[in-house]
Parts: sequence; structure tokens; C-alpha cells
Amino acid sequence: MLKTKRVTETYGMRVFTDDGNYFGDIEETIISGNKISGWRVKATKGSKLSKILSGAKGVIVPHQYVKSFGDVVVVSANALPNYEEPEGDMGGEI
Repeated sequence: MLKTKRVTETYGMRVFTDDGNYFGDIEETIISGNKISGWRVKATKGSKLSKILSGAKGVIVPHQYVKSFGDVVVVSANALPNYEEPEGDMGGEI
């Protein structure tokens, strides 16, 4: 059986990458014509986005990067903005 969700039910849902990182929270849906074309994801405290983006509030994730919807949203790790770690930083993220 196909389960459906109303677009308004997705607002505030937590978003994770397919490699397990907390990405942010859905803030808005972008609709083109009668299709969902993307999702505006807010860079919330403690998210991977808030660590990568300095000062920006979030990103728009094209819908083709969404892998699954359920209790959380899973997106491809390719949805992360390009980021190079500063030299000498060994990662250390948990």
C-alpha cells in the first residue's frame, strides 16, 4: 500500500544524509507546476549544514536528491554544498 503525506506534514521534519549525518530540518516545499521540485532545508543548530555554512540560513535541495520519506527524510550526501576542510583539521566529528 502506498502511503501519502500532505506537504504541510513535512514541515519541521528532520533531514539526514544517506551516510547518517544530521542535515537540518525541512522549512519549505518548492513546487513547480504541479510537481515538487525542491525542498528548503534550514541549517539548525548541531546540523551538518550549520557547520558548513557560515551565516547562511539553509539550502535548497533538489527533489531528485531525496531518497526516502518516513519519520525522517533521507537525502543523498551529494546534496551537501561543496566544502573543503581547513588544513590541519582532522575531522573529529562524531
